[in-house]
Amino acid sequence: MARLVAYARHETPTGDAHALNALADVLEERYRELGAQTERVAQETGDHLVARWGGGDAPHVLLLGHHDTVWPRGTLDSMPLAEEDGVLRGPGVYDMKGGLVVAELAFEVLRRSGTAPARPVRLVVVADEEVGSPTARPLVEAHTAGAVAVLGLESPHPGGALKSARLGSTRVRIEVAGRAAHAALDPESGVSAIDELVDQLYAVREIMAAEPTVLCNVGTVGGGGRTNVVPDRAAADVGLRFTDVATQERVLAALGRLTPVRAGAEVGVRTLTSRPAWSDPDDDLLARVAEAGAAVGQEITGRPAAGGADTNTAGAAGIPTLDGFGPLGGGAHAPDERIETASLPARAALLASVLATL
Repeated sequence: MARLVAYARHETPTGDAHALNALADVLEERYRELGAQTERVAQETGDHLVARWGGGDAPHVLLLGHHDTVWPRGTLDSMPLAEEDGVLRGPGVYDMKGGLVVAELAFEVLRRSGTAPARPVRLVVVADEEVGSPTARPLVEAHTAGAVAVLGLESPHPGGALKSARLGSTRVRIEVAGRAAHAALDPESGVSAIDELVDQLYAVREIMAAEPTVLCNVGTVGGGGRTNVVPDRAAADVGLRFTDVATQERVLAALGRLTPVRAGAEVGVRTLTSRPAWSDPDDDLLARVAEAGAAVGQEITGRPAAGGADTNTAGAAGIPTLDGFGPLGGGAHAPDERIETASLPARAALLASVLATL
């Protein structure tokens, strides 16, 4: 609990390299204490961290986590950490610094009990998961090579069920260029990028109407600058979730065919980040994890989840994958973010049992 509180007090918004690297320093020291060899992968937006227990060319188990959060610096002032009645509330405790504590506690349990992991283990902690892992995805892909299983440290379903599949997720940006003009003296010479963007978002709505399985959220809209100037720039970021790769490809192709509604406007669509749909659960891995759970008195189940994560990359590639080894709780990305404190040692016991037997 003390370590989780300390990690949460390290506010680490995505993109804040100084804040992220400060927490990475603490994590790296902890992993070395637990017997790991560590490596920093430098990025301008914050370093990724790799820890290895055991080595050589033997097949390994890969753990995936992240230390960035959606919360800006200063959030603790209005959303302070608070523990009451077995619940710890605060930014980042559920998504997903609690999962990082579960991992290190599992290694501490193994060390204190004199039990070595059954295979070499690698832990990759990335710095930009919350925006789709634009710089981390190649690192994740590199470490999935040769893995016999990939285990995600995100939190589980309510009740504790693991996540056996995930929707694909893609972020696209629709960018519009118009032509600036005086809004009163010469409006006919202008081409409003904002008006064009509104029409393009209606077109997006029509595309989605024909795709009932797709989740679509227009997350940001921006453009213009003054009410007396016809705006020449506008853009919107759209978040999409897909049940399968074929739908993902079909929808992205349709978005790529968006064309201007008005003369003089230009429209472009580009993909910012993309994670493939992980749609096929690995029943054999779930059965082995359930067996490891039974050895520590836990009944383990799994089912698909809506949210995307770095485990999508491994699961979609056909590598046996499960996510949700973090603590129970709720309120991801919300003011009531929280974990159930008793689930920290319980999930660590599960993960330690899995690493000892997988």
